[in-house]
Amino acid sequence: MLFGQKGVVFWLCGLSGSGKSTLAIQMEKLLHDKGKHCILLDGDNLRSGLNSDLGFTDSDRIENIRRVSEVAKLLSENGMVVLVSLITPFRKSRLAAKSIIGESNFHEIFVKASFSACKERDVKGLYAKAEEGKVQAFTGKSSAFEEPDNPSLTINTEQQSEEESVQSLFAYILKSISID
Repeated sequence: MLFGQKGVVFWLCGLSGSGKSTLAIQMEKLLHDKGKHCILLDGDNLRSGLNSDLGFTDSDRIENIRRVSEVAKLLSENGMVVLVSLITPFRKSRLAAKSIIGESNFHEIFVKASFSACKERDVKGLYAKAEEGKVQAFTGKSSAFEEPDNPSLTINTEQQSEEESVQSLFAYILKSISID
């Protein structure tokens, strides 16, 4: 056990604007404050580097998730707590990620918010661009988002405040990695 901890992956999925990155950033800080070695793999950051050659077709989305899964697996096998923040729209892609990473090391966290709530938040301006036809294959509109059937945890960011969402996820992670 490197770093004195077991490596594990917490895979946050949900629509753009649901709160995945916000939660993952908070988790990274809180875990570091607890002395845990963790890393955040965020979809936006990965698409500007490792996956910059991929677009948003279904096949590119699947490849994006496959690559991130392989990186997450390597990091978790080396003792890191890995926080992945990706839309991950397809059930088969989440199952593939779980298969690559290993069932015992994979925790699927569904960050739930309706399309209309995410559109209202529109943190990155993507929903406005999609309305103008400037974003093709937009998840939840012209490209499907298949909600998880049986996630490890669901955080409903429409029903919980940001602080409540952070506390729910942090409690789950602490329980999963057995630290106080």
